[in-house]
Amino acid sequence: MLCMTALVVVYVRHLFSVVMLFGIYSLLSALIFVVLDAADVAFTEAAVGAGVSTVFMLATLVSTGRQEKAPAHSPLLPLAVVTVTGAALIWGTLDMPHFGDPGNPVHVHVADRYIQESPDEIGIPNMVTSVLASYRGYDTMGEVIVIFTALVGVLSLLGVRERRENPVHRTGERHSRPYPVLQVMALLLIPFILVFALYVQFHGDFGPGGGFQAGVIFAAAIILYTLTFGLDDATALLPVKLICMLAAAGVLLYGGTGVVSMLLGGNYLDYDVLAHDPVHGQHYGILVIELGVGITVSTVMIAIFLALVSRAERPR
Repeated sequence: MLCMTALVVVYVRHLFSVVMLFGIYSLLSALIFVVLDAADVAFTEAAVGAGVSTVFMLATLVSTGRQEKAPAHSPLLPLAVVTVTGAALIWGTLDMPHFGDPGNPVHVHVADRYIQESPDEIGIPNMVTSVLASYRGYDTMGEVIVIFTALVGVLSLLGVRERRENPVHRTGERHSRPYPVLQVMALLLIPFILVFALYVQFHGDFGPGGGFQAGVIFAAAIILYTLTFGLDDATALLPVKLICMLAAAGVLLYGGTGVVSMLLGGNYLDYDVLAHDPVHGQHYGILVIELGVGITVSTVMIAIFLALVSRAERPR
């Protein structure tokens, strides 16, 4: 045990090694979820935890200097805000039922309701999608808004630095490709990744998947393109302004579905009124809001990565 501890300590001396360990841990967690038949959670953990989050942490380390700048303001106010917020969150958990208690409402009322009524009310095989997109549509919309708010915060703090025009580009000459093998392999993989993302997006009501998983997989393809071809080619393919507009459009698509359901005489995010048959209306509503989720999640992940990479890359 002491030898293993010593090896771990030596291995994690470098931050990059720590990040890779986190990625391995996320991948192992995804395998555990697969064994537990939680395929949707395994999808998310593999794509977000082992994939995008690892790349984000590496990009953050690359863009972070070795020395910390002296703070311009006193840290007492941020410390007080974090302390009060943390105390409020801990206080809010005191009213929660005990974890694992079989008498919890979720085990007595909620789970049975979903299992018994979902096939008739929603009519789709994947019950996870029924819960997230229909029964808990308000919660999922809040999660999408939180993701979009994270993008606003990152762009407000970091932004995406525009690189100066390369003199080679001005002369019209073809710029060099420093990693041809990686770029060829990326071009072979990216179409399959995008097709799989579309499959997960539009097949999430019948099998594992949905907007969150598909959005991260789609973003992984663009991130792979950025890593192999560079920031300039990535922003030429997807301009930052277009990405931000799409992120907002996804949120508006989700919220607009609720507005349409109200205009048709139903409640907000009540998909029953979207078609002559309530079950068909549920299908249409879930398809549209999942598309909004996928658009927002993918564009937010891409924009955050571009913001981090643009601070790491220096103008040539």
